[in-house]
Amino acid sequence: MGFWRLIGFAKTTFYSHEESLPLNTKASKATTLLDLCKSVTPPCWLNPFLLNGHLQTCWTILTRQNPLVYYKRTVLAAEDPAFEGTFTVDFVVPPYEDADPALPPRTTYFTRGNLESLGKDDDKPMLVTLHGLSGGSHEVYLRHVLVPLFRDGWEACVVNARGCAQSKITSDMLFNARATWDIRQVVKWLREIFPRRPLFGIGFSLGGNILVNYLGEEGDQCLLEAAVVCSNPWNLDVGSIGLQNSWLGLHLYSRAMGANLKNLFELHVKQISKNPRINVDKVRSIRYLHEFDRELQCSTWGYPTEGAYYRDASSCDALLAVRIPLFAIHAEDDPVAVKEAIPYQEIQQNPFAVLCTTRLGGHLGWFESGAGRWFAKPAIQFLREMAFTVDLAGCRHERHTRASQEEKPFSGDRAFDPMRRRLRTQAP
Repeated sequence: MGFWRLIGFAKTTFYSHEESLPLNTKASKATTLLDLCKSVTPPCWLNPFLLNGHLQTCWTILTRQNPLVYYKRTVLAAEDPAFEGTFTVDFVVPPYEDADPALPPRTTYFTRGNLESLGKDDDKPMLVTLHGLSGGSHEVYLRHVLVPLFRDGWEACVVNARGCAQSKITSDMLFNARATWDIRQVVKWLREIFPRRPLFGIGFSLGGNILVNYLGEEGDQCLLEAAVVCSNPWNLDVGSIGLQNSWLGLHLYSRAMGANLKNLFELHVKQISKNPRINVDKVRSIRYLHEFDRELQCSTWGYPTEGAYYRDASSCDALLAVRIPLFAIHAEDDPVAVKEAIPYQEIQQNPFAVLCTTRLGGHLGWFESGAGRWFAKPAIQFLREMAFTVDLAGCRHERHTRASQEEKPFSGDRAFDPMRRRLRTQAP
């Protein structure tokens, strides 16, 4: 064990295309996406007592850190009949005293007309957030980002995966790792009701995987200006094998995630069991994450095996089609989103993406000695720089120009299409 690890220092390493995306500031200063990401990333000093990825990851359960966020919830009906049902979006709002025992703490529903009063004509930057597996807007890790930004004048919302955060489902489908349809609908809707707000995205863990898939599907037409992903599992097939090949991976992490998903299933079993392909007894008998995906996700979405589902849902190839600035943050000792699944080569093929890895940090951990979590610092500062320093109009022009001048690398008889999918995700 190295000296630097003993004192809590985690080396950071950056990966990018050799010609990273050129950016201009509003003061007409030229820079690149790589240089911007480096400039917003402070040295990574973590709690020296949490000296490996397991301790950093497990500390999430034990810590009492609890930055408070208040939400107002709205319910949206899916526009695409292929993905029928409802889902919820929680908007960050100033503190209030009401409570709803049927919802997570500090969360109540919008009353009629309240949503429209949020400021349709303002030009505040707005962050769209995707949480991790079976989580929701109540998760502490995402609040470490939302609290400082909201205090700075940002607006923000969290798109809750179907069935999560004490939301009800009205069809027989939960979320899955390919579920880009709800984030697509939300972004379009936000653009309509807040036409002057620049929109940004952040995704955590499985939410990061969904976000990158969405960015790849949208390409240069994406309505977001820039995005951040933290602890994205990237290659779900490799990640699943990694979890199953270690005792802690299988019996601690995979078992815990499987238990969380079984609890979620039980909350919504009445609706889900309306799907005749779901064997309720088999779902109830599972112990591990991959078994849950085999019995529920494959049966719901028509995949023959969980491996087929993981390969189709992975975002490592979608990364190649991303055409907005993307900053990815990942710990090399992450025991859940394992290092072997990180798409280093794909990052280096796309000038719109930069990856920062840290030697330590665990899965959505990065606990510092004080009350902070390191990942929030580069994520927040990147978003601030993109919103207030970078010339966004120029950035949009650059990406559309590149798209019009790009050779079509994904067309032809012998070309690779990073967005090939077995499961349709958009209306034809």
